[in-house]
Formats: sequence, C-alpha cells, structure tokens
Amino acid sequence: MTIHRRALLGALAAAPLAAPALAQAPRPIRVIVPFGVGGLTDVVARILIEFMSPALGRPMVVENLGGAGSTIGAAAAARAAPDGNTIMVGSVGHTAMKALYANFPFDPIESYAPVALTTRQPFVVVVHPSVPATDVPSFLAWLRSRNGEANFGTAGIGATSHLSAELLRKLTGAGFTVVPYRTTPQGVSDLTAGRVEFMIDSQTLLAPLMADNRVRGLAVTTAQRSSMLPQLPTLAEAGVPGYDSSAWNGIYAPAGTPDSAIRPIAAAAATAVRDPATKERLARAGVDVFEDTSPEALAAHLRVEVAKWSELVRALNIRGG
Repeated sequence: MTIHRRALLGALAAAPLAAPALAQAPRPIRVIVPFGVGGLTDVVARILIEFMSPALGRPMVVENLGGAGSTIGAAAAARAAPDGNTIMVGSVGHTAMKALYANFPFDPIESYAPVALTTRQPFVVVVHPSVPATDVPSFLAWLRSRNGEANFGTAGIGATSHLSAELLRKLTGAGFTVVPYRTTPQGVSDLTAGRVEFMIDSQTLLAPLMADNRVRGLAVTTAQRSSMLPQLPTLAEAGVPGYDSSAWNGIYAPAGTPDSAIRPIAAAAATAVRDPATKERLARAGVDVFEDTSPEALAAHLRVEVAKWSELVRALNIRGG
C-alpha cells in the first residue's frame, strides 16, 4: 500500500510539470492537396513540406481530398479557420473552378489568400501504342477521323490535364470524349491497358512509360521544350500555333488569414525551392521553380490564369460534374 501511495503521489506531483510541455507542442499545419496520392501536385507538395516543416518548426501533414475537379479540397481549404494552420497546394484547375461549377460557392481569388508561387512543369501528349499516330499532325488527323469518339483520360473535369486538352480542342477543332478519373494514376493505368487512347499529363509519370514503349510521346505543352524530354517538339512547333500550357502549383491559405501567419510559410516555401537538395529532387521530378515565389507574385499570376482558363471554359461551354 505504501509503495502504491508513494507512486500515486509522485505521478500527481509530476503532472503539473508535464502539462506545460504538452501545451508548448507545435500544432501541425494541415496541407490540403485537392487531388489523389501520386499525382503531380501531391508529389510537389510532399517534396516541399519535407524542407518547410523543419524550417517552420512545425509538423506538416498532407491530406489528399481529391475529386470533383479539385473543388472538394478547395472547398475544405476555403472553409478552414483563417489562423495559419491550414494551407492548400493548388494547381491550374484552381483557376477555372468557378467557371466550371456554377454553384461552387467559393471564388479562386477572393476566397483564398495567396501564399507562394512555387513550381511548374510541362505536360506531355501521349497515345496508346495502338493509336496510328507518330506525330502531332497524324494525331490530329486521327482524332478528326474518330468524330469525337477517341477516349481522353484525365484526373477530373477542370484538372490541368483536362484544361490542357480543351485548349487543344479550341485551337484545332479536334474532338474527343473526356473520361474523368479520381486520380491521375488510375487514368494512366487505363491508358496502358488501352481503355483510354490518349492523355495529356505529367511528364514525371509518363516519361518512364515512354521509355518502356508502353505509351508513345508526341509533344509537350509548354512554349519551350522540356529538359526531361528534349526530343519532343512543343505543340506550337508541331503545328498548333499559340498553344502554351503548364502545370503550375501555388500555395494558398483561407481568405482572411493574417499576414503574420502567411509570411513565415511564404518564406519557408521560398527557401525550399532554392535549397539545392530540394531543388534537385524537384528537377528529378521534371519540375522547375518560379524565380519570384512571393504572395504578390502568386496573386498576379493567378489573375492572368483565371482570365485565360475561365474564358476557355465559357467559350467551349464546359461544365463540371
């Protein structure tokens, strides 16, 4: 009994000492990725937070909330408390969500606070080996011969891949049938199986499949050639003048998040993309970094991209699911 009584008294005496230590433990930052695991945005987010978390002295936990053209994750980010404990790593799809989903209650500019403009990557146009096309002109001829029945795989309506394909439709008039998936890897799996016939998506995911002859690469989407796939022309070079699309990522917080909470996260992101080891990992993933990563740079870039992609969505009368 004496031993038990002494142990109990000791535990009670130690409790006040433990409580302040627990209270001082840093709260994790919730990092919403509005896409499934394994897509480009998810890869970029996980590389960045490996550097940012120690720099901030706080755990950072990725939460994948994919689906509905990234609007599920975007809505969760917009509804979060504006206290610096929630951020979202968004993609090009963020710019068009209001135009795509008429009832979506949030605005890509007004409902979010810009934090950092981080990375960009060319996408690559690939076809299943059964498709009788070896370059862009023969690919466009094949699309037109299918009268809109060619199957195009994408990680959801409004995803970067989908908008990139719709830009091709607008500039060439070549039609196709959109087959949306919840995640990019699901679409890639069906592409290699021949259930969809072409994709426009991350060179990080598709370049290895090109090397194994499981898919055939035709062109990249940016105005300049890719350092990862220098053998491929740009779509503009290959006969689609004016075509330019990149998969870029930015970090956002809920609107109303104070500047005092945003600036440390912005500084950590800026340092991350310039850290040699992090930059090398991003480069191996086929991703370049922006020179100016500031909140102001993201705000300016976002305004341009919202105008570009919203106009495309309205011009083609595209509607989200």
